[in-house]
Amino acid sequence: MKTRFNLQSAVPDAYAPLIQMDKLLAETKLERIQREMIKIRTSQINGCAYCLNAHTKDAVKYGENPQRIFVMSAWREARNWFSETDQLILELTEEVTLISNHGVSDAIFEKAVALLGEETTAKVILAIVAMNSWNRLGIAFSKHPE
Repeated sequence: MKTRFNLQSAVPDAYAPLIQMDKLLAETKLERIQREMIKIRTSQINGCAYCLNAHTKDAVKYGENPQRIFVMSAWREARNWFSETDQLILELTEEVTLISNHGVSDAIFEKAVALLGEETTAKVILAIVAMNSWNRLGIAFSKHPE
């Protein structure tokens, strides 16, 4: 399948809101690798090869252990490789990305606020929503890894 027309050529400012959100989310207490985990797990769920390719490379560049990337889609069976915060981020990523299944559970939301605080919980959810948007654009416009 070939890439469809270039969105940015058709709508030059199309990516501006998502880029602005990425800048806002960079100002969080989450580690860079944790922010990449959100991008990787969201892209795994949504099946966005373009984003998976980009963000797995970025994660390794920022110091992520490739083994953790290899098992991330089965993180529940590899819990010892992920901190409590990492596990929470992955679980919240799954619930927000698959929100039509059952929403975000009170238990996960409350655990996030208790562990991360309100501001960081909000920023994690915004990061997940933003990555879902990037994935949908990548898939809709048939972007492929380079």
